[in-house]
Amino acid sequence: MKVLVATEKAFAPVAVNQIRLVTEAAGYGLALLQNYKDSSDLIKAVSDVDALIVRSDLVTAEVINAAKKLKIVVRAGAGYDNIDLAACTAHNVVAMNTPGQNASAVAELAFALMLYQARGGFNGKSGTELRRKSFGIHAFGYVGKHVAEIARGFGMDVYTFDPFVVEKDIKKYGVKVCITTEELYSKCQYISLHMPLNEKTKRSIGYDLLRKMPKNAVLVNTARKELIDEEALIKIFEERSDFRYLADVAPDCISIFEEKYKGRFLFTANKMGANTEEANLYACLASARQIVDFFKTGNDKFKVNK
Repeated sequence: MKVLVATEKAFAPVAVNQIRLVTEAAGYGLALLQNYKDSSDLIKAVSDVDALIVRSDLVTAEVINAAKKLKIVVRAGAGYDNIDLAACTAHNVVAMNTPGQNASAVAELAFALMLYQARGGFNGKSGTELRRKSFGIHAFGYVGKHVAEIARGFGMDVYTFDPFVVEKDIKKYGVKVCITTEELYSKCQYISLHMPLNEKTKRSIGYDLLRKMPKNAVLVNTARKELIDEEALIKIFEERSDFRYLADVAPDCISIFEEKYKGRFLFTANKMGANTEEANLYACLASARQIVDFFKTGNDKFKVNK
């Protein structure tokens, strides 16, 4: 078996070493394609591999077509919208993610953004505190649970909306349950987004939700930029000078923010949510172990394609 780790943004060396230990202990060969610049490099590299590990790299139908021996691709992370699931299914390739492995890193980044904003970028002037502020978690999965724990540590009043999680499991975290998204947004000064990107969630955060947020509203997005209806976001910024937007990925309309709304937004340089040594290591280990387990036992627990 041959496993390829293909990453435009390379994993930390310690993480790559752990993948090597796991795969070689199973008797598999390991190949690396790191910091590549063109999709043609990936297409060429997958021609003889049985398994593929990626980060945010695009695993397109063209890549799948070129990978004649490929049986499994694992996204080292939670989101998997970078993988063409239909192409994987058509070629009998199992696609997996590694949910929960970067949850702590993403949750901590959400609060780093919030603290920086609340203290005015540490500009020496008076800021505000997070304590006793109303805080809403939109989707209560792996990351949402970590976010809840941190928010309670800050003494925030925490709410969530997630129709896929039963109420008793949410209340274990000391979090109040909202019945609708409208209720969540109307109650919370801070809203943090943690849902996956799919056809139902794409552009689902629109004007009707955002306008319900209380005074001095702060929307925090460490998930995917495509969740936001950017036209609606700009409209809210035009209407409400108190509104703030903090994100792990800059919106497509960043030029408008830079021109008109300086001081009211904060965007990281290059999607930093899962970019910690620990998250790298956890996701890498999970990817390698899932591949070995799949080949040895057929375990496809984290399969995301049909």
